[in-house]
Amino acid sequence: MEKLIITIAPTGNVPTKAMTPHVPVTPAEIAKDIIACNQAGAAVAHIHARDEQQAPTTDIKYFAETVRLLDAAGCLIIKQISTGARGGKSGEARAEALALQPQSASLATGSSNFPASVNANDPGLVEYMAKVMLDKNIKPEIEVFDTAMIYNAVHLQKAGLLKGPLLFNLVLGVKGSLPATAKNLFFLVESLPVDAVWSVSIIGPQHVNLSTIAIALGGHVRVGIEDNIYYTKGVLATNVSLVERMANIAKSMGRELATPGDVMRIWGM
Repeated sequence: MEKLIITIAPTGNVPTKAMTPHVPVTPAEIAKDIIACNQAGAAVAHIHARDEQQAPTTDIKYFAETVRLLDAAGCLIIKQISTGARGGKSGEARAEALALQPQSASLATGSSNFPASVNANDPGLVEYMAKVMLDKNIKPEIEVFDTAMIYNAVHLQKAGLLKGPLLFNLVLGVKGSLPATAKNLFFLVESLPVDAVWSVSIIGPQHVNLSTIAIALGGHVRVGIEDNIYYTKGVLATNVSLVERMANIAKSMGRELATPGDVMRIWGM
């Protein structure tokens, strides 16, 4: 079985210091957590940015400082920039940080609901984002909140806007989108193109169980405070603790961890 890619999503758009003191929000905090998570076994960093008020932002200067700190520390983790809808509305704003030429970036190929807002990605915006990533040789990670997003990605590949193998992140447990159940996970996996590379982001109390199933199926996993602020019920997580747990589960299952170099090979880059 292929080596396991662990992605760390340390910040996201939602967690605040009031919710958990462990969420990193400044570039220095984010970079420090990513470096520690890389040392614990994470090979990919899914990076969001916050401004001075700790609000989500697409401003390139905040992403650039995080990237600079990682590079200065000699951290070779694969950098994946988030282009999510909460950080900015226009395609231009959401694509601004792609000028940093990260190896990867998120790409939602359709719209869905978040708990209190719309995850809006109209067809024109999706095509624009895909074209920017294609032109800059950035590997898109297709964020799947609904089954249609898989097929939208396949259509984009047929149109020449995405290169194979397609890379998917199956997101389960967001209120308003697909619930975190084994049945939904199996359905999504069975709906993927045969040569797809895939990971899971499980939000909520099923994140360990369904992530373990994903590991057993040959998929990859994303963990981090962006997705879950709790390690267990009532116990706040740190990003490192979440990575270490997945690394230990993989070890107990006999699955070797991928390095950043392995990621480039597995993703077909």
